[in-house]
Amino acid sequence: MIYQGNAITVQRGDGDIATLTFDLQDESVNKLSSAVVTELEEAIKALQAESGLKGLVLASAKEAFIVGADITEFQGMFGKGGDFLESMLMRVHEIFNAIEDLPFPTVTAINGLALGGGCEVLLTTDFRVMSETAQIGLPETKLGILPGWGGCVRLPRMIGADNAIEWIAGGTQNKADAALKVGAVDAVVPAEQLEAAARDILARANAGELDYLARREEKKQPLKLNPIEQMMAFETAKGYVAGKAGPHYPAPVEAIKVIQKGAGEERARAQAIEAKAFAKLAMTDVAFNLVGLFMNDQVVKKKGGQYEKQARPVKQTAVLGAGIMGGGIAYQSASKGTPILMKDIKEEAIQLGLKEARKLFAKQVERKKLTTEKMAEKLVNIRPTLSYGDFGSVDLVVEAVVENPKVKEAVLTEVEGLVGEETILTSNTSTISINRLAENLKRPENFCGMHFFNPVHRMPLVEVIRGEKTSDAAVAATVAYARAMGKTPIVVNDCPGFLVNRVLFPYFGGFSQLMAQGADFQRVDKVMEKFGWPMGPAYLLDVVGMDTAVHAGEVMAEGFPERMGSLGGNGEKSAIQAMFENDRLGQKNARGFYAYEEDRKGKPKKVRDEAAIELVRGVARENREFSDEEIISRMMVPLCLETVRCLEDGIVASPAEADMALIYGIGFPPFRGGALRYIDAMGVAAFVKLADGLAEELGPLYAPTEKLREMAAAGETFYAAPAQS
Repeated sequence: MIYQGNAITVQRGDGDIATLTFDLQDESVNKLSSAVVTELEEAIKALQAESGLKGLVLASAKEAFIVGADITEFQGMFGKGGDFLESMLMRVHEIFNAIEDLPFPTVTAINGLALGGGCEVLLTTDFRVMSETAQIGLPETKLGILPGWGGCVRLPRMIGADNAIEWIAGGTQNKADAALKVGAVDAVVPAEQLEAAARDILARANAGELDYLARREEKKQPLKLNPIEQMMAFETAKGYVAGKAGPHYPAPVEAIKVIQKGAGEERARAQAIEAKAFAKLAMTDVAFNLVGLFMNDQVVKKKGGQYEKQARPVKQTAVLGAGIMGGGIAYQSASKGTPILMKDIKEEAIQLGLKEARKLFAKQVERKKLTTEKMAEKLVNIRPTLSYGDFGSVDLVVEAVVENPKVKEAVLTEVEGLVGEETILTSNTSTISINRLAENLKRPENFCGMHFFNPVHRMPLVEVIRGEKTSDAAVAATVAYARAMGKTPIVVNDCPGFLVNRVLFPYFGGFSQLMAQGADFQRVDKVMEKFGWPMGPAYLLDVVGMDTAVHAGEVMAEGFPERMGSLGGNGEKSAIQAMFENDRLGQKNARGFYAYEEDRKGKPKKVRDEAAIELVRGVARENREFSDEEIISRMMVPLCLETVRCLEDGIVASPAEADMALIYGIGFPPFRGGALRYIDAMGVAAFVKLADGLAEELGPLYAPTEKLREMAAAGETFYAAPAQS
């Protein structure tokens, strides 16, 4: 044994070949925490002191190779400032350079996922062999940073600037065949042949068949591109990537600049350029929020996993109500491998549901994600039916009929009598109380909400709504099914609108008040899109549908009359109600706040509509001008306050789940981290002051809660400040 640590061992084996194995104790995956990096430094020193070695294999004893750096340490490190970060990065560069400079050939055996820092480790060796099922990549730009341990330096020299830009700016995970094609790895073999293939490469290098020193030189020297080639590669890429990433995500373009600046430099200088740029990005709010988002996502996944462990298996499901929504649910279930019955009372609805599912599968074939054979196999997972004949063997039912309490209650009581005693019933309702729907059920403990978002195949969130009588078993099975469908389930308690719609409608309330005071809805849309929303509130209402918005607004008004009474039409007529009354329902009938025409691909494209502008002017009681800042605070404060209330009322269990639900459910700007992180960034006291100022004029929708005032006075935040590591 050359070295033994908590995460790393180095052993000398046959033929004087050493193997450095990553195997982080008490963890399911390998990650490069600061403690592991220190061990790596010690292990390399031990290797340097060992005489007579003829090669080194880097390997992993876990299913994944190394999933990356330990992201839980990031915010604490970022908080220590740019100088600290630069010196920390340069220390890691020294360790990685020491691997690259060892006096014998080196190879990495990539057995599973190698991402971020894990991918940068394997770039230090002379050669790489990869298991057929492994994947490698540098996803740092998705966290608002860039590869800072040599990824921007070594990868372009190995696979060319164009390929490296694509991998780094896109943050992609790349399969073995793609990695081999561009030259990121030297061989792809079945997992069981990985070790033998690695040793074979070392034997060939020692025999002089493979020139490992030439490989090293290539990684250490400037990039082989003349100035014109450089300009073409980098300038074109910057323009394209900037357009794709948008103004709120600077990391992808910054990464290209780092590759460009380092292209003409030797290793040490190029690494210093990379470290400086990493430190600069790490100090931005975007990086802080995106890292926070990653950690929130881990919290949500962990909770989902805990529910899944307790769940009874869900092997056969059913959806009641075909049509677009039912077809979308059936497609999602079938495409992920859970067979589903699709029942309706009308043959034409069944045909519509099947058409929707077929259309979605066909798109997958078009994008080469599926073969025609695979599509046929998956389509068989959907069994259309007009009767309840096979419902006796179903584990879970999703009711997706019209959003009407009487219809839903009738359908649920009917199906309850036809399924097994342990079958879970769920309702895909967006607003109707789960407690109310459970009133006539004989087994209310087997019932909960399962709220999908439209379009089902695109939206990652599923709200699992627990009623007063819902059992843990019902929640666990529903969460497990949502995860099996590839969705992110978040468990919430019952209340009008649940979590996401309850938070969204005060945002629409803020919009209605702006319209009543004469704001231009097209300008409000532009301001909120510039703020980071995928679409402004008027455009979003057109997508949701004015009839749906009016109905949900009435539910919210009944549930929270003091704050949201105006949403239900008491008081003055809102712009949303004016649209509805004039049969301007939005995209579904091609006219709402905007008119809609089909583009070349047959998708609805919004255009200005004078009739809509006149209609909104007609409900305005004054004609005020608003600054961008005023529009943002008028829209964001009610949404953020309602999120706070949902947390205080126990509708959602944690700030992490609340923020993730808004990002996954309504497209809250990810780089802002979520509503509660947005309040933290502003400062709770500053947010309360802003809300109080608005509440004086605009009423209870803008009034902070007492608990929020207490938090402000005590200097508290929703998220604990990151530990300084």
